[in-house]
Amino acid sequence: MGIFGRKNADDTTGAVSPDLASVTGDYTIDAAHTTLGFVARHAMVTNVKGSFTELSGTLHLDGDDPAKSTASLDVTMDSIETGSADRDGHLKSADFFKIDEFPTMTFRSTQAEALGGDDYRITGDLTILGVTRPLAIDLEFNGSAKDPFGNERVGFEGKAEILRSEWGLTWNAALETGGVLVSDKIKLNFDISAIKNA
Repeated sequence: MGIFGRKNADDTTGAVSPDLASVTGDYTIDAAHTTLGFVARHAMVTNVKGSFTELSGTLHLDGDDPAKSTASLDVTMDSIETGSADRDGHLKSADFFKIDEFPTMTFRSTQAEALGGDDYRITGDLTILGVTRPLAIDLEFNGSAKDPFGNERVGFEGKAEILRSEWGLTWNAALETGGVLVSDKIKLNFDISAIKNA
């Protein structure tokens, strides 16, 4: 079964998607059409969703040998949005992201692999608050297309989970009913659109 719950009968684990094989090259992530989102459990009973609206990055795709593919991402922490100005301000403060001291979160890939069909996994170093730890992101290749402006585009969807405490994000508050205000586990969601460099 593919990581996104679908697998064609003729898929072979580790096989390269024929669509990906045709898109080898260097790409720039299109921030206007890319979303880096996250989900945290709040008060043990509901989810709070947010995203970072300012980011930049590059991809090198090797369709013939995905192991040679690379990714680089820089995220502006001041661009966090959760739908609440007060909550956003708290997340930017010294309790959480300390954006004055650590204005950027980065990801630098160290390994890429084909899982079969349109499914891939990219592993790399995620740096938050100056702490660098490995992160594996499961990706689904959504395909490639030429947009009305002549740009060659590729798209990926991805997901990952982290324990924020492993990056020093330890602030919390106890609930009277037991448990804590903010979950340690954070779910990350990626919708990536990238344009092939001329």
